[in-house]
Amino acid sequence: MVQKCFTLIILLSCCSGCFFRQSLAHDYAQALDLSFQYFEAQRSGPLPSNQRATWRADSGLEDGKDQGIDLVGGYYDAGDNVKFQFPMAYTITTLAWGVIEYRSQLDQLGQLQYALDAVKWGTDYFIKAHPEPNVLWAEVGDGPTDHACWMRPEDMTTPRTAYKIDASNPGSEVAAETAAAMAAASVVFKDSDPDYSSTLVTHATQLFNFADRFRANYDVSMPVVKDFYGSVNGYNDELLWAAMWLLAATSDPYYQNYVVQNAVALGGLAGTGSIQFSWDSKYSGVHVLASKILMDGTSGLNTDAFKAYQTQAESAMCSALGMSATPMKRTSGGLFHVQDWNNLHDVTGASFLIAAYGDYLTRYSQTLTCSGQIVQPSELLALAQQQVDYILGTNPKSFSYMVGYGTSFPQFTHHRGASIVSIKTDSAFVACDAGYEEWFQNPKPNPNVLAGAVVGGPDQNDDYTDERDNVQGGESATYNSGPIVGVLARLAGSSLSSSSSSSGNELSESVMHTNDSTSTYAQQNQQIRGETDEYDLKLDIHQELVSRWRRGKARFFKVLCTVTNRNEHAVEKLILTSDGLKGPVIGLHRLRGRKNSFTLPEKLKALQAGESFNFTYVSVKAMKADISVKQALLV
Repeated sequence: MVQKCFTLIILLSCCSGCFFRQSLAHDYAQALDLSFQYFEAQRSGPLPSNQRATWRADSGLEDGKDQGIDLVGGYYDAGDNVKFQFPMAYTITTLAWGVIEYRSQLDQLGQLQYALDAVKWGTDYFIKAHPEPNVLWAEVGDGPTDHACWMRPEDMTTPRTAYKIDASNPGSEVAAETAAAMAAASVVFKDSDPDYSSTLVTHATQLFNFADRFRANYDVSMPVVKDFYGSVNGYNDELLWAAMWLLAATSDPYYQNYVVQNAVALGGLAGTGSIQFSWDSKYSGVHVLASKILMDGTSGLNTDAFKAYQTQAESAMCSALGMSATPMKRTSGGLFHVQDWNNLHDVTGASFLIAAYGDYLTRYSQTLTCSGQIVQPSELLALAQQQVDYILGTNPKSFSYMVGYGTSFPQFTHHRGASIVSIKTDSAFVACDAGYEEWFQNPKPNPNVLAGAVVGGPDQNDDYTDERDNVQGGESATYNSGPIVGVLARLAGSSLSSSSSSSGNELSESVMHTNDSTSTYAQQNQQIRGETDEYDLKLDIHQELVSRWRRGKARFFKVLCTVTNRNEHAVEKLILTSDGLKGPVIGLHRLRGRKNSFTLPEKLKALQAGESFNFTYVSVKAMKADISVKQALLV
């Protein structure tokens, strides 16, 4: 191992005293409207007359016929023509949750009916797919054969085989998630359509009992799904998740006792310290829902148990804020980075939980404490907004990852229907192989705009390739959009009076960015101990104002810093120094006797090549601090 030791000073802020500027304003109402249009574009079955994705037509009209059951309807999950129940159910659960939390905003924005239609399109199908208490049809269409063809859904000739779970071949994940979706939707329709709500509760109760009594991994009973939506986390989280939603739907103490008595056995308290919320992982959703129960005073004799759940939620929120020993990873542009494949799915899920938790804190006059420092609810809302803003174009590429939003957005989304000429424009049949030859490989942009679709997004370096074969980052999915609907409603309605939200001014003022706050600094021809070669030391430091508040006449500003190692080697023994870091600094270790010098957190021995870490500081001025490198060791 070759060690290159630097002792040098590098100024990391070339405009000390440069003021943070207000971020570009986004039209959240437009983005919200586009999101509902995307759900309409993903519909399967006979389309209604008010369909806004006019390039789509009826499809899948004989789904389930070979098995003797009507499975017409529902949603195609992504860029193919298969109906996968597990992610579809998660999509509806998150959509319903967004409606529950931000119904008044949706109503005042003129979007409530679209939201109700989107939820009901899913639950109407779920009712069909659940014909008996212990039977659930969990997939329509065959993944491998569907992916072997590039066809419009209106032209499908691939097998529409339907697959089910039952008592002989159970699947707890998909049964419990569908129970959660129907329970959450029952809350949505409780006042406007009580009979329909009651029907949904009946199905949800039966499905939960089925999932809990016949415990098994659904991808074992249905191996056909393993390569597409295999269960990595198992079914324990879905059981707790479904019980939480049935508690919300019924107020039956049985479900509260269930989540309390099974908290340890089902892994509800074994959190990782960061947000886990996706079609496959529901623990963080459980933690946030449990926290709400604790805050609203309905935990009864189970207060201690719900406090344990809330501890998990708090750890996740602090991690997202970068105020913990295990901060969520971010790109240098500030985007959460959870995984390389469809990362924005995780980002939208996390953003919704962060926004909802912040609003719960506001509603119940609670605060969050991270590393001994009080965090205002507005800081959580600011963080959720920052992530959504990145998706909408406030990012290093100034590129919107929502199709149809802004002036620069994906033109080559990996999507069969959008990439082939509309059947209403040209009714000529597009065959399996011809679709690949004539349309998938076509160098022109998609002929149909998949308005509102949120694609998988950029990689860990904030890079994105707008090509049709970019399945990893260029394919959209309904479960990307399910959670973002609630956040967009919250942001679009932030200036509307609502008992569950803080003022719009508080939110808009708490998020500011500076376009020049990220810089790469290279030092040439440095003296390196024991070496004669020349090396560059490249570090990115991104400073972002995430919150501001007043106490009396004093003003305080909280800044999130992301440090990224752009070298080909790891960096050890990093020492940062700044005269500007006089307030609380979270995420760095202050050297004893050297109040202006800081090292990496104790648990972070080295900063690997390409790796980032976050720290925050509080200042009494809305200015970036001058931060410099005192020492760095390349390993």
